[in-house]
Amino acid sequence: MDYNKIGFKAGIEIHQQLEGLKLFCNCPAINSDKKPDLKAERQLRAVVGETGEVDVAAAHEMAKEKRFVYVSNSEDTCAIDYDEEPPRNANEHHLHTAIMVCKLLNADVVDELQVMRKTVVDGSNVGGFQRTMLIGKNGWIETSKGKVGIPTIFLEEEAAQKLKSPDATVKYKLDRLGIALLEITTDASLKDPEHVKETATAIGMILRSTERVKRGIGTIRQDVNVSIKKGDRVEVKGFQDLKSIPKVIAKEIERQQKLVSEDKEVKKEVRKANPDFSTTFMRPMPGGARLYPETDILPIRITKDDIEKIKLPELLTEKSLKLEKEFGISDVMAKEVLKQKIDLSKYVKKFKLKADVIANIIINVPKDIKSRLGIDSSKLNETDFMEVLEKLDKDEISKDAIEDVLVMKCEGKKVDYSKFKKADSADLEKGISEIIKEKPGLNPGAYMGLVMAKFKGQVDGKKAMEILKKLL
Repeated sequence: MDYNKIGFKAGIEIHQQLEGLKLFCNCPAINSDKKPDLKAERQLRAVVGETGEVDVAAAHEMAKEKRFVYVSNSEDTCAIDYDEEPPRNANEHHLHTAIMVCKLLNADVVDELQVMRKTVVDGSNVGGFQRTMLIGKNGWIETSKGKVGIPTIFLEEEAAQKLKSPDATVKYKLDRLGIALLEITTDASLKDPEHVKETATAIGMILRSTERVKRGIGTIRQDVNVSIKKGDRVEVKGFQDLKSIPKVIAKEIERQQKLVSEDKEVKKEVRKANPDFSTTFMRPMPGGARLYPETDILPIRITKDDIEKIKLPELLTEKSLKLEKEFGISDVMAKEVLKQKIDLSKYVKKFKLKADVIANIIINVPKDIKSRLGIDSSKLNETDFMEVLEKLDKDEISKDAIEDVLVMKCEGKKVDYSKFKKADSADLEKGISEIIKEKPGLNPGAYMGLVMAKFKGQVDGKKAMEILKKLL
């Protein structure tokens, strides 16, 4: 598709949870699994914003006249979460993280932070609003398709988690409410769906480089704003992962094109991304009418000294390149080493094995055990890898025995290494000769299967193939 011809415009909003305590209280920033022992019930109403008007999206939600039930465990929440006590001052650690991200995104840090209330009456915030503050503006990042502007960076509080309810009641869990959240918004210069994905990936890498962000499902979310010629801006929420972004955008463009071709209005609205990559209506597009100042928190001054004293971390892309050069491993492997926080140098110093062999055993073999054999490999730890690498380093087992040994460790079985003792060259050659005599005329691959089955992890595949080729 010629995206330029159809007037394609897109921008993204990235929401990233931060590690640490909550933003405006000292409760833990966790998704608690403790049984709720607190409960409150509310009905929310929208109030006028700074413009003197009620926001259209807030009015839409209020018209549903829903009642909301909030539950939590008293160890993980406090009166601030229930809007029964004024908020405390913004957490300084999160302020520092936000400034750090601004600097990494080439943004100007504002000199005074004004906490604002953003009207939200869908039940996800107990008080009917979300606290948010502008931290940075006029940022940018470089991409393969040019510079992408980042007009705003906000620090705000996360919403409550919606629970499934058997009846008409809308139920929320409050342990997630108030977790510090960075909202990073790009301009509309993204040129096509793949460019949107690339930009989201780049910003995600920068956020992870700080080592101050949460990891895992639900800790980072992307919303995409997209429009075409003769249409209007549509915000799409709920992407399952980065891979789904281009597919959802492509389907949404098809929907908008169909409406334009039929002379129908492309409404300015918020839509939800579905598992089949289609989108469905959620609510009208919110606007500036939902914002008004937070009167319980004083403005926060940010000085030049505050900005300059924050040291920037090394980006993950730079660390990855260093690992590639230092250990001679692939870029994919280097990224995995960083992702899993593996101290590769510790293993390389201890063993004579090549770095790529070590990395493969620690990273790829457990993945293969899980995906191919369906065995939970998450229990494997550094001690397990050190043990099996030491056996391999001393030439007491073959590479092909590694998976079998690690499978036994995953299953909690004691490993009898005598069963994996390497066959010597003479025995191996004799065994291969016998197989060839018993089953003449097979191709090398078929012979290799028989050899590996006979010696069951006691031989190195490469060595076995060398002898097989010689005998054939």
